[in-house]
Amino acid sequence: MNTKTPVTGAVGEARRLDLLESQLAALFEVSSVLSRSLVLRQTLQQLLSVLHERGRLRHGMVSLVSEETGELLISALHAEEADPNAVAYQPGEGVVGNILTRNQPCVLPRLGDEPRFLDRLNLYDPDLPFIGVPIRLGEDGAIGVFAAQPPVADDLLDEHARFLEMVANLIGQAVRLARTVAAEQQALREERDKLRREVKGTHGFDSIIGHTEAMRLVFDQVRQVAKWNTTVLIRGESGTGKELIANAIHYNSPRARAAFVKLNCAALPDNLLESELFGHEKGAFTGAISQRKGRFEQADGGTLFLDEIGEITPAFQVKLLRILQEGEFERVGGGRTLKVDVRVIAATNRDLESEVRAGHFREDLYYRLNVMPIRMPALRERIEDIPDLARFLMNKVARMQGRQLSITDSALRVLMRYTWPGNVRELENCMERAAVMSERGIIDRDVIESTGLDLVFGPGENTSLGTLLQGSAREPSDPVPDRTLGADFNDPEIDERERVIAALEKAGWVQAKAARLLNMTPRQIAYRIQTLNIKLRQF
Repeated sequence: MNTKTPVTGAVGEARRLDLLESQLAALFEVSSVLSRSLVLRQTLQQLLSVLHERGRLRHGMVSLVSEETGELLISALHAEEADPNAVAYQPGEGVVGNILTRNQPCVLPRLGDEPRFLDRLNLYDPDLPFIGVPIRLGEDGAIGVFAAQPPVADDLLDEHARFLEMVANLIGQAVRLARTVAAEQQALREERDKLRREVKGTHGFDSIIGHTEAMRLVFDQVRQVAKWNTTVLIRGESGTGKELIANAIHYNSPRARAAFVKLNCAALPDNLLESELFGHEKGAFTGAISQRKGRFEQADGGTLFLDEIGEITPAFQVKLLRILQEGEFERVGGGRTLKVDVRVIAATNRDLESEVRAGHFREDLYYRLNVMPIRMPALRERIEDIPDLARFLMNKVARMQGRQLSITDSALRVLMRYTWPGNVRELENCMERAAVMSERGIIDRDVIESTGLDLVFGPGENTSLGTLLQGSAREPSDPVPDRTLGADFNDPEIDERERVIAALEKAGWVQAKAARLLNMTPRQIAYRIQTLNIKLRQF
């Protein structure tokens, strides 16, 4: 280091001790500042203020290498008038850039004598010393420069330089921590955004299968109501996809970034339902060992989905009505009134109008819930959606089983001839059973038959699958819409086995009629039936 010769004697020693005491106090306060916040620029600014007031250093400056451009940019500066954002240094440029490149401290007894000093800040006194030290991250090279001016030209420059190096080490640790935290936060933000995209894709309109007029009406209603905070009541039979619609409303609404909380009201008795929805205070009842937030609090700012709302008792309906009207409630065992901002989506398979007339459901709660009703059609009302639904559910099962699955058009035609009392949920179960029964991964009509699915076609009429197949064969006048499957015995895209089956179905499984449809002789079609292993339906 290029410094003045230190003065000896009692006076010089007293000055040195006084400086060391001041630096020790400043170092303690610097460590406190660095532990207060992870906002690096704000922390560095406070650090430079401490050094100015306690460490006997003027115009402290911290400059760090930009990870994007490689320039040396000023991150913090103790000055009233200078604009640090207007100044940058290239590595090796001027005194500051040279300290970065050499990765060594620089002590100038008189700044005005250094020709390399650029004075871009127009801040430093040329008659005073100038000290700059590199900021390092462990054994790596310099990632920045810490510089300042002692307030007087004296013989204690070595002590000032050592102090700056200690502070620079602390700054390096703070920079490392800040960058690590910033990288983790960025990774979390990217993961969050990815999950949000996945969730929106999973619960968006594309995840709901349906092209019929009834489903298009549902989609139009969902798109409109999602924009607002209106209470929604989703009506429909069990298994029609009411929860999917609730998901789509929330994740396409302005509340999509907040919580989406669900509760099945039929699963709990009144006392547990109240605790689940409103929460409870510690000691409110036996087993309440701590305070617990209820679903309404958990959904504050977001959406609460109340499934099976028609199952709650009249006594609990009163409590639910209050929070729907006022947005206020008390936890079980508590006396403090809480207020939340929650959008409510309810669902039921009950005929609430009949329940109101019978006195089982409060009329005022009914009107509070039924602001925007959305009716989910039963699967038997949207037969043309069955092929797309079956393929979607088959692919879902294929992912679960980790293999490829396919379904033939003849199997789809069979599925379309049934009514589905269990709706989409029953169809999903059927597809999973069919996948299990399909050794080759091809779901054809024989595999569908082997599932043994029972379906209800009318009041008190239970019809097995085998009977259904026979029934569908006897009634060729109940055609499958070719526009949906896009396949019949004339379709060049289907294979020979499918073509023969389609013709047999069209002919009511009369081989002579099927042969005429295919321009074959009865002997030829009999040979095809045998070689293609087609199981004939006997009536």
